[in-house]
Amino acid sequence: MFAKAFRVKSNTAIKGSDRRKLRADVMAAFPTLGTDQVSVLVPGKEELTIVKLYAHRGDAVTVYVSGGNPILFEVEKNLYPTVYALWSYPDLLPAFTTWPPVLEKLVGGADLMLPGLVVPPAGLPQVQKGDLCAIALLGNRAPVAVGVAAMSTAEMLTSGLKGRGFSVLHTYQDHLWRSGDKSSPPSLAPLALDPPDLSEEKESVQADPALQGDLRRLTLKGEEENGEVQRMCGEKSLSEASEDPSFRGLNPDPTGSKTLQEQMDELVQRCFLHALKCQVRKADLPLLTSTFLGSHMLSCCPEGRQLDIKKSSYKKLSKFLQHMQQEQIIQVKELSKGVESIVAVDWKHPRITSFVIAEPSLASQTIQEGSREQPYHPPDIKSLYCVPASMTLLFQESGHKKGSILEGGEVRTIIINYVKRNDLVDADNKNLVKLDPILCDCILEKNEQHTIMKLPWDSLLTRCLEKLQPVYQVTFPGQEPIVKKGRICPIDITLAQRASNKKVTVVRNLEAYGLDPCSVAAILQQRCQASATVTPAPGAKDSLQVQIQGNQIHHLSRLLLEEYQLPRKHIQGLEKAPKPGKKK
Repeated sequence: MFAKAFRVKSNTAIKGSDRRKLRADVMAAFPTLGTDQVSVLVPGKEELTIVKLYAHRGDAVTVYVSGGNPILFEVEKNLYPTVYALWSYPDLLPAFTTWPPVLEKLVGGADLMLPGLVVPPAGLPQVQKGDLCAIALLGNRAPVAVGVAAMSTAEMLTSGLKGRGFSVLHTYQDHLWRSGDKSSPPSLAPLALDPPDLSEEKESVQADPALQGDLRRLTLKGEEENGEVQRMCGEKSLSEASEDPSFRGLNPDPTGSKTLQEQMDELVQRCFLHALKCQVRKADLPLLTSTFLGSHMLSCCPEGRQLDIKKSSYKKLSKFLQHMQQEQIIQVKELSKGVESIVAVDWKHPRITSFVIAEPSLASQTIQEGSREQPYHPPDIKSLYCVPASMTLLFQESGHKKGSILEGGEVRTIIINYVKRNDLVDADNKNLVKLDPILCDCILEKNEQHTIMKLPWDSLLTRCLEKLQPVYQVTFPGQEPIVKKGRICPIDITLAQRASNKKVTVVRNLEAYGLDPCSVAAILQQRCQASATVTPAPGAKDSLQVQIQGNQIHHLSRLLLEEYQLPRKHIQGLEKAPKPGKKK
């Protein structure tokens, strides 16, 4: 995508609300990142700019730049990390390895073909078609490219590692990388891996001699002239490569220390126990297993670690939960077809009662203090009016044209001056205004133009305001005003009923008022002592909603009205708060 020079459309500093939205987008797109890591990637105080550009093929791309380096880019509402970001978080994406001479071809715009992969003893990472992946070079774990998988891992193996494996979007040394400080990849030792117990993959490799041969060859999309690269790398077998010093770290650690898989097993169990002990309540049950992972286990992952069940011996969440059920810690049932939920937890189980939560490190506390955002101040919101084409003649005498933005008081002054300037006040009744042809065309409906000759002042002004297009202006403290079409949507609070007959409180449209849904969810979860999640709002683009167990409108009312000082007219649904003495 960035193999050739791109054209920059705009380059602006990010607004506070957009910064908070970007953080939420990053957390949604990359759930393995912890809160501290997101705060470092998208800093709260340092300068962050938004660059809108067009790639050489015409793709519209939004790039987020921090510290002079592009860290993220967005195409068609999909967020991708750059190599600069991946060098700080090399395990953010599933990583595949290729031979060093391939990089030149990738930088030139080629996609990565499957015969170009180096298959380590642990096997290929497990991905699905369309998953975002990182590509690294043999001997260094630092990614040099970002791409999308053209097929799943199972399909790759079934194909005998033939065909196109990855559509490459961005690489080290391409023009997006050149827009930064042009630093080189850090030297990161490959991870020590034990081969997973994947009998099907082993059988498919052993049963297909062509597949074994393909592992020692390299091919790139449409690169018939790539024989030199193949001659350079094709003769080196996996066994020979494993003896190469640059290949160290892909073999199991000979020192007898814990393997990556064993470490991940421990991390999965730690996050599981932490979530049950500190986050999940009896009122949360039954709890979808997917929600338990996404909203509870991931948030319990220690700083600097990334929870990835695929890298554990369990491979799947369902298999891990089966093990925990066999230990009688939890009970899992399929309440609806294909959807499992945790229906019971034994909080007196020795593994939960004996679990000790590690205290956060001093460095972690320092990072949190440094990234703490300024207190929230409500925006100033004004209702304004935009002059449409049908009203241009009425406003052009006062120097305004189509698209001009006016306040209500300005509109009244313009209408009054127009009436007086054209001597349209009725001589017999000064409360009436005679309608000239321009007022008739602008104010009256077609069927009224031959029947209404005069209008009272208040009716004239009301009709004029109704004919103008509504817009609104939002001004956050210390920022330039933002003008948008239409009327601002209020913060919407609703109560929903779950299938289990339990109520949940849903809050939408927080972003319009500069509120971060993730921060609001965290505050409510702590104050209400109830499960809170953030999900995409149905039917709304780029908008999130907060969902919290029970009727929590009293807590929301205090938070929004008393602490955040938002006007009540911009909040709807407060009347649904539980009556005193009524059970939530």
